[in-house]
Amino acid sequence: MAKRRLNKHQVRRIQRQQQSRTASTVTDSKADSTDHSRQLGPEQTGLVVCHFGQQLEIEALTGEHLGERFRCYQRSNLPPLVTGDHVIWQADDENSGVVVAQSDRKSFISRPNSRGTLRPVAANIDTVVVVIAPEPEPFANLIDRYLVTIENLSLEAIILLNKADLLDHPAHTGQDSEIATLLARYESIGYQTLTTSTKTEDGVSALRETLSERTMVFVGQSGVGKSSVINALRDMENSEEAEYADVGELSVGLAKGTHTTTATRLYHMPGSGDLIDSPGIREFGLDHVGATDLINGFREFRPYLGYCRFRDCKHVNEPGCAILNAVAEGAINAERLHSYQLILQSQGAR
Repeated sequence: MAKRRLNKHQVRRIQRQQQSRTASTVTDSKADSTDHSRQLGPEQTGLVVCHFGQQLEIEALTGEHLGERFRCYQRSNLPPLVTGDHVIWQADDENSGVVVAQSDRKSFISRPNSRGTLRPVAANIDTVVVVIAPEPEPFANLIDRYLVTIENLSLEAIILLNKADLLDHPAHTGQDSEIATLLARYESIGYQTLTTSTKTEDGVSALRETLSERTMVFVGQSGVGKSSVINALRDMENSEEAEYADVGELSVGLAKGTHTTTATRLYHMPGSGDLIDSPGIREFGLDHVGATDLINGFREFRPYLGYCRFRDCKHVNEPGCAILNAVAEGAINAERLHSYQLILQSQGAR
């Protein structure tokens, strides 16, 4: 059955109702008169911790159910909700509930669906951790693609080298210096870098401390160990919780990871902040990022923008290019410029 279209007057009325709900103090209310099959309790604030098809897992942030979780449906007039959203909801007499309003988002991350349409997958994030590992081999251009999107979302980025213990293996002889050079490149332009090994537990405590008071999402190629890091941060070995983030095997033939996490879920980490575990992705698309946003995503380029001789400078081989001059003077790393040019070319913007 096709979804009923709302006219402009109805849309405005719904928006006013939503604003009234989220701006008012949460108080006791009568059962929702539009839902005769349920006896609904008072409106209260909640947090979306997971999304299951038509249902949401809501954690109560206030009221008598503080800290408890409920499977809830959402009103049909609400936009799609995602993990990390703050909402107004009402419990019913069946240990479930109904989401009746969405609070404003301070940030969100989107990714394209199968039709290429961007859809939010996580909300109210502070920091994005870009995870790399010796296996699968890290590529600077892929890291830069993540960073461009993170910069345009005005979020903080941290680059995490996981599986650091593999660098001691004979099969990775010489790779340690290559990765050290790669990390130093990002440190030089202001990105924080950290190193962990879930096998030896090195660096896990430092990462947990870094996450304190933040809501983060981990991104990176499949197989870099995102789920293993999440389990280590949650101290699952010493926890009474039975729920682990799924850990996948690395494909030996092509050294590519396998997709493991199937739902986006928020975890409260002991002694730290909140972490949103997002499904692994092999390639981070930038089709929705225009040429202006792309170059602004390279933070060290910004001081030189607007100083090129030509207004439509592509920063490839044009005379009087301020960015090319900065590369020649050593102020910008040549590999970062090359990465920018590759991304620009892949978008067909040259």
